[in-house]
Amino acid sequence: MIRIGLLGCGNVGHVIARHTEIVPVAAVYDTVGSRANEIGEICGAAVFHDFPAFIEGDFDLVVEAASVEAVRRYAGEVLEHGKDLVILSVGALADAEFRHQLSETARKAGRRIYIPSGAIIGLDNLKIGQISEIRKLVLKTTKSPASLGIEASEKMLVFKGTAADCIRHFPKNINVAVALELAAGREADVELWVDPDIDRNMHEVCAEGEFGDIHITVRNTPSPDNPATSYLAALSVLTLLKNLDNPIVIGT
Repeated sequence: MIRIGLLGCGNVGHVIARHTEIVPVAAVYDTVGSRANEIGEICGAAVFHDFPAFIEGDFDLVVEAASVEAVRRYAGEVLEHGKDLVILSVGALADAEFRHQLSETARKAGRRIYIPSGAIIGLDNLKIGQISEIRKLVLKTTKSPASLGIEASEKMLVFKGTAADCIRHFPKNINVAVALELAAGREADVELWVDPDIDRNMHEVCAEGEFGDIHITVRNTPSPDNPATSYLAALSVLTLLKNLDNPIVIGT
């Protein structure tokens, strides 16, 4: 069975730590020592307070559940130490130069980088865009004003453009857009809205191409311990880990 090292001990880390029947957590690391200690107690994993010691641990795969900055800082070293990597903070890969560099590092090390579906569904099907043109790809995300630190009394558009542009204005709200682009092999048009009347984040995906039309709407239930995190995102990580060594692969 695959053993994982958990890089980042926030809300998603808690969800993973409570489901060790799906995948054993062998080691945990967080720059905030108290958070690493808490997760370690939950799942019985070895706790590390410095990254060099953590990455030498006895496990097969690192699950990054920290931040875009953590991906930029640690991802290459994870791969070079012969461990596969699951990236949740996929917004880090919006930087094409960094993405290429990381891909080459993985190739040379014979390792793999996994990106879970996160807060949306349908990434598998959108991969057809890599071989058949997707003429239109739009992501419309609607959140509460408070989640973006914005005051608004009515629904309003706060950003419209590409994911590369969005990351400069709203760096914590770009993961879904980047995951879409990586899957489809093309840029997505991004709209970010705020609505004071909603209590759940909503993602709407529209794609058009030779295959037909796709329209997906996802209304995310917040994680039980942290309303800022989608429960679907945490569950998608667990599902990916559960099926890594399954001999039957479902999806494209």
